[in-house]
Amino acid sequence: MFKVRYKIAVACVTAIFFNACAQESVKQATSTADKTNPKETLNPSANHNMDTITLGAGCFWCVEAVFQNLKGVEKVTSGYSGGHVKNPAYREVCNGTTGHAEVCQIVYDPAILTVPEILQVFWQTHDPTTLNRQGNDVGTQYRSAIFYHTPEQKEIAEQYKAELNKSGAFDNPIITEITAFTNFYPAEDYHQNYFNLNGEQPYCQYVIRPKVEKFRKVFEDKLKK
Repeated sequence: MFKVRYKIAVACVTAIFFNACAQESVKQATSTADKTNPKETLNPSANHNMDTITLGAGCFWCVEAVFQNLKGVEKVTSGYSGGHVKNPAYREVCNGTTGHAEVCQIVYDPAILTVPEILQVFWQTHDPTTLNRQGNDVGTQYRSAIFYHTPEQKEIAEQYKAELNKSGAFDNPIITEITAFTNFYPAEDYHQNYFNLNGEQPYCQYVIRPKVEKFRKVFEDKLKK
């Protein structure tokens, strides 16, 4: 996952987008309200607004465990997006008939964390070249997906994806879905904060923990203290 070739390529692409897009992204994120998805007020006393992005990268337990550690992230909620069934249950999503992907909705401070930095972590902590699959988790609910909340997020994600493909960061093309955010249904309570509360479970030990440890090593400078 963390091949030297990929690390160099993604670092170069991220640097390009950080210089070209980050300043404008912060400006827009702190001044433009999301008309289609009113944001949750996490800290009314804050001098700036939070922003939101919704990401699917396989099992949401893994995604949650990674992004909870990222500096600038205020809240991570596991849930379901991109489907046609209202208020789906976990068992329905697992059947692959709802159209939903397992996702994490990430509320972050754009003054601390930029969209290119979020996408750097996103693409470096899962395999975006496998269709509807991450490891042994198979099905459309495990697809790689970016559900953007603003035009700026869309533009950056599409350009970033194109540049990664052009750079040859992966042996195969990135097939990550990039689509407008339309819905989000929080998962059942027992899915929330799963790794922190169930760290001794086999899936946590053998799948999530190694992923988190690699993330913490590679992104040491971006971790919460």
